[in-house]
Amino acid sequence: MTPDDSEHQAVMALVRSVRDLQQRAAQQYQPVVDGILRTGSRDARHIERTLDGLLDFCGHEPGLAMYRQLCRHYWAIDPAATADYIHAYRERWDGDEQGGQE
Repeated sequence: MTPDDSEHQAVMALVRSVRDLQQRAAQQYQPVVDGILRTGSRDARHIERTLDGLLDFCGHEPGLAMYRQLCRHYWAIDPAATADYIHAYRERWDGDEQGGQE
């Protein structure tokens, strides 16, 4: 195996582990988000803790979908806080698409 091959293998292993982490996170967050939405929870601390955790996984479509659902729900409860979460998402995940300009 050449050095390039070993580097490639290391990168691919890292990619696989990130993908696995994203999938596990989605599986663990889904029942939490479903519970908040199903019960119409207005527990701001619980919702915000969930959004804080989900923000790390918005690069994975299921994580982003849950983040959006929870933001839509939270908007009716606290629009200002929800706007902060939308802004946090845009800063973290949309920055490259905007050419790094704010």
